[in-house]
Amino acid sequence: MNFKIILRLMFLLLTSFSVAEAQDNKLKKATDLMGHRFLTFNTVIRVNQIEVSRNRNLGEDERALHTPARVIAFRNSLAEGFPGGKMTWSFSWLALNDTTSDYRKIRNLVVGYHYKYGDDVTFIPGAYFANAYNTTKQVNKDVHDALKIISRMVGNGYRPLSIVAGFMSAANQQYLAEKEGIHVCQGNIWSQFSIDNQDGDGAVVYPFYPSKEHFCKPSQNKKDFIDCVNLDGWSVDFLAGRREGFKDGFNSRMGVGPIETLGKYGNETGLKEMMHTTAIHFDKGFALNGFGWVTNCWELSLPYDPVSLKNWLKAIRKRWPDTKLITQGEFGLLWRKHYKSNSFNYRFVERGSGIGGSDANNEIRWFMNKDFRLALLKDWKNNTSEKVIDFTRYDLKAHEPKGMTRKWSLLGVINQKQSRPQDKPILIDSLSAGARAIIAARYKYLIK
Repeated sequence: MNFKIILRLMFLLLTSFSVAEAQDNKLKKATDLMGHRFLTFNTVIRVNQIEVSRNRNLGEDERALHTPARVIAFRNSLAEGFPGGKMTWSFSWLALNDTTSDYRKIRNLVVGYHYKYGDDVTFIPGAYFANAYNTTKQVNKDVHDALKIISRMVGNGYRPLSIVAGFMSAANQQYLAEKEGIHVCQGNIWSQFSIDNQDGDGAVVYPFYPSKEHFCKPSQNKKDFIDCVNLDGWSVDFLAGRREGFKDGFNSRMGVGPIETLGKYGNETGLKEMMHTTAIHFDKGFALNGFGWVTNCWELSLPYDPVSLKNWLKAIRKRWPDTKLITQGEFGLLWRKHYKSNSFNYRFVERGSGIGGSDANNEIRWFMNKDFRLALLKDWKNNTSEKVIDFTRYDLKAHEPKGMTRKWSLLGVINQKQSRPQDKPILIDSLSAGARAIIAARYKYLIK
């Protein structure tokens, strides 16, 4: 063989290895948690508004709102707004089992999206509020049986990477991890209190491993550790989120969700608030935490033009072009790969948007770690003193309700919702000596 040809082949071979190695390194780098901005997006497909159990419903029948045409328009909007992005589809028990033509077609469409886009297909027990209406044992059975249905439906040995739950008790998350082998659960709706059908304030807003004592409490050690990454339901504006339900005429759930933004304020102002909430995490939050995460749930039945979804996604890509839209299961597993325990130290700073309950004159700072969460609020325009509006200790014993109830919150020394007399905001120096010592161990600069 010609010597020049041999040299050329060797060069091409070495080059191909170099390119392959570079691609592998790029892939590894792209799948690291730190240094990246992540967006997760899921939807809920159900038959009734609130399917509290397999055979009991509350609210309206939503069959007419769930059509193949709506599914197609919805997924096309995501594909056009964020090419290459992936999402999570969650089916209720009835939506998995409904035999009418529309629901059969919807299930086939979503399975096709899994193979076309890499979307995750999963289950939502109880349509958000499973533990308010079902025993722990029943929730486990619903999850087990639904996962079998989904595996058959998708085929090829498929198992979802996560569960969508709204709220899910510690015992159910432990079952999910240990018996079903699923290690990511959208298991808390951060700051939810006095709104919808279940309360669950008191958790950490970014991912954490829950304690066996309470799903809102981060695990403290190996003894109470649950190997299930607990995710928030949708990102909210911190200033709006400190309110109790609809107090003062505002919606405490306002953030990136369409109901509280597009539905309340219209497309232009609604998008402005959605982008404001996104920026909390992708600008200052990214700088403070080393990564940023925004999550959203947009129920398929909501009466909003999917074009609004496309506009939000396009705006995100334009402002933060490095953003990665992946399934919530993929994101949770990235977090799990990076954090082997609750060694996180999350910090956030927000000045209000001036929309709804996001007061333009206020600044809020949040500090969250496995020992406690702390929120400080001040009027930055009038230069008022910063006060503690939430101090929730996680090093103390916690208990979940024993029966079925809406009250699943973990309320600390001071809670942001101000639903109790003890929740009146105070100066940080007015906290007990023990509380100040715990804070100083983490953030010495906060204590004089």
